[in-house]
Amino acid sequence: MATRTDAPTRREQILKEAARLFAERGFHGVGVDEIGAAVGISGPGLYRHFPGKDAMLAELLVGISGQLLTGAKLRLQEADGAAPGEVLDSLIEGHIDFALDDRPLITLHDRELDRLRDSDRKLVRQLQRQYVELWVEVVREAYPGLAEPTARSAVHSVFGLLNSTPHLGRPGSLPGRAGTAELLHRMARGAFEAAGA
Repeated sequence: MATRTDAPTRREQILKEAARLFAERGFHGVGVDEIGAAVGISGPGLYRHFPGKDAMLAELLVGISGQLLTGAKLRLQEADGAAPGEVLDSLIEGHIDFALDDRPLITLHDRELDRLRDSDRKLVRQLQRQYVELWVEVVREAYPGLAEPTARSAVHSVFGLLNSTPHLGRPGSLPGRAGTAELLHRMARGAFEAAGA
């Protein structure tokens, strides 16, 4: 899958630092001045990019849900004609990349989703449902005997496993990114194998 190599925009830098700070100290524990300082601009300078912290939070949580869905659809297009197990492996790899590279967003989602406006929260949930259903279809192709409710439960369980990365321990206690990714992949496939047994 193609990856972006150009430098992040100022807006993307702000969002990345906001996600990190919100995850570390909570949404209400972070001021715009701190976010601005983290990217080298004044707090009021942030208002050229976002109307406020609420808008940053909404863009972070709606944005990552949309990115996961778009990325999964792209992986399905790129895997057109591949064996169902290979397609599933590609989806797992994509979600592992998110789980390892965007840990603050997982924490933020868990803690702050209820702070979104109703319309934004509903959009997040809608995007997440589409993402789950895409996975359910692929899992059922890889494991044809799996009933739809069981496949859906398995998908949610695997997401719980993969999204546990913020709780995996201190940075030095893990086997490195590649080793952690491989371990998570084996465990995810093992979960699907168990569900399909």
